[in-house]
Amino acid sequence: MSSIVVTGGRPLSGEVRVGGAKNSALKLMAAALLAPGVSTLRNVPDISDVAVMSQVLEHLGAKVERADHSLRIDATTLTGHEAPYELVALMRASTCVLGSLVGRLGRAHVAMPGGCNIGSRKVDIHIHGLTQLGVQITTEHGFIDATGRATGSTVSLEFPSVGATENLLMAASVGQGTTVIDNAAREPEIADLAHFLVAMGARIDGAGTPTITIEGVSGLHPAEHTVIGDRIEAGTYLVAGALCGGPVTVVGFDPRHLDIVLTKLRDTGAAVEVGAERVTVRRVGAIRPVDVATLPYPGFPTDMQAQFMTLMAIADGDSVITENVFENRFMFADEIGRMGADVRIDGHHALIRGVPGLSGAPVRSPELRGGAALVLAGLVAEGETVVTDIHHIERGYEDFVPRLRALGASVHIVDELFE
Repeated sequence: MSSIVVTGGRPLSGEVRVGGAKNSALKLMAAALLAPGVSTLRNVPDISDVAVMSQVLEHLGAKVERADHSLRIDATTLTGHEAPYELVALMRASTCVLGSLVGRLGRAHVAMPGGCNIGSRKVDIHIHGLTQLGVQITTEHGFIDATGRATGSTVSLEFPSVGATENLLMAASVGQGTTVIDNAAREPEIADLAHFLVAMGARIDGAGTPTITIEGVSGLHPAEHTVIGDRIEAGTYLVAGALCGGPVTVVGFDPRHLDIVLTKLRDTGAAVEVGAERVTVRRVGAIRPVDVATLPYPGFPTDMQAQFMTLMAIADGDSVITENVFENRFMFADEIGRMGADVRIDGHHALIRGVPGLSGAPVRSPELRGGAALVLAGLVAEGETVVTDIHHIERGYEDFVPRLRALGASVHIVDELFE
């Protein structure tokens, strides 16, 4: 068991480069299964979720080789069509092989998803969408069984689900006829997936808008692609700058992907400077309280909610955070409450009364983003904070501790702290 130990009170400043987007890289890895041959992905983060997805691909018969931050995926021959429970239970994104297996093999046997316990995140939107495309699906004994190939149709999603949009994109790219996805997810990671599929020979129009049109083709070929920068990792370090003085400059991502977050940071009184693939944040005086409501992109990302709650916990006044995406995402509030934050949960609202300061305490990482936010809280807390269950953080942040230390933080990892 490893823990992150933080000693608060040190200002942060400097520059940090973020890696490739976790939520894009995992789906691009799945998409590589669609084409026999070798595809190469660059700017792939070295995180545990990528390691798990590599195991999923290898279980299906693909060969995955990592060289620094590039992956070489040889999908010449697939020997199976099952994504087993022991792997899918570790990471919900594993279910994105559903669309690629349907597209490549016309069959898939995929375990029901796992990952962070932040809400139900039902797969029925995925199932309904694929069924609309003519794929036959049954669910029993904890598995999704899919047979058949996609045939052109119009699919209207009841919610702009990122995962469902991605599965439909992959299945329809090598399906028959024209598929239209209405109320599609608009996240930058959707556009990144579409760019890779187009490089493989797919015909896709409208990715990144609410309506995506896919003209099915008979087959795809391998391609090379560079993963976009991780906007959530970038946002996490920018909040750290707003908390701990700055200036903190984050490079290696498209600032347009964080428009609403940057707007909210400015509303707190922080100074925000935007350049080409870089943003600098500096705290200016007291933190002003700001209300936030999470929504699908281009709204405020649910993956930035916990980090922003940390910022609001020491704001000069009261604020409200409304969670509209996942019903269990406020588990983080109990943990930061142990550090002296005044947070009251009322349904899907968090009512936050800013306090003069936080105090270090032993806390447990409840999930990926909440764990990172607890480390941020430790940076401004008096005394020492010990964050356990850091395997959640390692799912999505490469070299989180070394990168914070390079900015001036007093933070380190301790192995087997409580043994």
